[in-house]
Amino acid sequence: MALDERKGVWKSGKGKGRHTPKGRQLDDQAHSEVLALLADQPRRRDLLIEFLHLIQDEFGHISAAHIRALAEEMRIGQAEVFEVASFYAHFDVVKEAETPPPALTIRVCDSLSCELAGAEQLKNALQDGMDPTQVRVLRAPCMGRCDTAPVLEIGHNHIDNATVDKVQDAISSADTHARIPAYEPFADYVAKGGYACLSDLRENGDWEDVQAKLKEAGLRGLGGAGFPSGTKWGFVRANSGPRYLAVNGDEGEPGTFKDRYYLERTPHLFFEGMLIAAWAVEAEKAFIYMRDEYPAVLEILRREIKALEDAGIVEPGYIDLRRGAGAYICGEESAMIESIEGKRGEPRHRPPFVAQVGIFGQPTLVHNVETLHWVAKINRDGPECLNSIEKNGRTGLRSYSVSGRVKNPGVHLLPAGSTITDIIAACGGMLDGHTFKAFQPGGPSSGLLPASMHDIPLDFDTLQPHGTFIGSAAVVVLSDKDSAKQAALNMLRFFEDESCGQCTPCRVGCEKAVKLMSKDKWDTALLEELSVAMIDTSICGLGQAAPNPIRLTIKHFPDEI
Repeated sequence: MALDERKGVWKSGKGKGRHTPKGRQLDDQAHSEVLALLADQPRRRDLLIEFLHLIQDEFGHISAAHIRALAEEMRIGQAEVFEVASFYAHFDVVKEAETPPPALTIRVCDSLSCELAGAEQLKNALQDGMDPTQVRVLRAPCMGRCDTAPVLEIGHNHIDNATVDKVQDAISSADTHARIPAYEPFADYVAKGGYACLSDLRENGDWEDVQAKLKEAGLRGLGGAGFPSGTKWGFVRANSGPRYLAVNGDEGEPGTFKDRYYLERTPHLFFEGMLIAAWAVEAEKAFIYMRDEYPAVLEILRREIKALEDAGIVEPGYIDLRRGAGAYICGEESAMIESIEGKRGEPRHRPPFVAQVGIFGQPTLVHNVETLHWVAKINRDGPECLNSIEKNGRTGLRSYSVSGRVKNPGVHLLPAGSTITDIIAACGGMLDGHTFKAFQPGGPSSGLLPASMHDIPLDFDTLQPHGTFIGSAAVVVLSDKDSAKQAALNMLRFFEDESCGQCTPCRVGCEKAVKLMSKDKWDTALLEELSVAMIDTSICGLGQAAPNPIRLTIKHFPDEI
């Protein structure tokens, strides 16, 4: 057969054949823009989310042309870029022929604390009063500022105790940037003896001695799981390296804001604790995964990491700060690791556990921010800073994030055996005209308990007999003016939005639960059947804990359902 008689895709002749490959073509302008943003950064696959942030920050959205250009630069498929970008709430993916979002976005928090403070009415008022072509108003999950509810975010500027007037003032003055609070910088921390403990340990310390101190102090993980902190170190060191440390700063459990509280005041106490833990497990790199809802914290961390590098305490690049993108599920340690690797934040099946197979398949020590805060204090002040404090048969201190119907919400450092009565007293009592009715002991995952359970110590292991747990110690106080049924529905709507969708029991179960709970009268038998299925078969803690608000409301507030 002659050459010009052969059939195929690439054919010559007028009107025949294809001049370009199939699929979306590379746009020269979009490619130039992506090249300028990425500059000389390495095109590593794990940096995909960081690169998506660069595009989102620069243009206010991520266009199909930018996805094509980024895929070209990273030598990966467009579908791979799209599936990651579309997973996270803070990336606005705009397809061809779609209109990009307005230049200004207002996110109104719809967590339980903000709902109690009138967030729904605020959102409706803003939507009615704003030009949708200029400003979009979105509902958003907890922003970690529950003590100043209702809260919203204009760009990266958080408005506490928000009102329509405050929003209009911020818009008119173009006040859309994060406010950096006064905090203790590197020089001040060092002047008070900071990093002396780390220096001594690096010179002649024994990691097992430090581990023994943590065990003696009784320190447990303060992100919610409560696993003995020092024990983790041995698990990680038992595996050959290289090893990594990952800090879980994705404080997404609604009602929780203790990590933000400490980082906005004493960031170097956290840094020293982190570097002690990294030294103990001989970590080759320390990753900090910080939620995108904390722009001020992210800026503080950037500044102070640079100060640590300039002082020679860490090598440049040893601390790798990663920015979340609006996904509650990334608070689960394996989902966080997936996100650090530049992927969708979907929990891994376990075993193997992250202490064996973590970041890039290597042994990884994962700690919460507040846990590392205490690692530094225990090494500086001794185990007695925790184990010398006792109350109601419990030992230690807890940072309770308290919000709701109390006079002085905020982070309250109290003995670990404190009851809800003690916590409300520490907050100055209930708001005038409000009578204590119910409380959430540890975020929506812990459900809702009645005021009659006011004498139970809120600590690890004390709440399990009652079908709940302390979790992150996110305490939300409800009064006689609030509905337990509506509070439970708020919690399940949160889980419905935040389910990663990987497993059917959680993805479909949360959706079905919201529909059933929205009815005037609950079908308790069907809800219990659904709860059992979710608890028994969900991959991770989100689906396993989501039924807690359902079960506890049925148990303690039957007259409302």
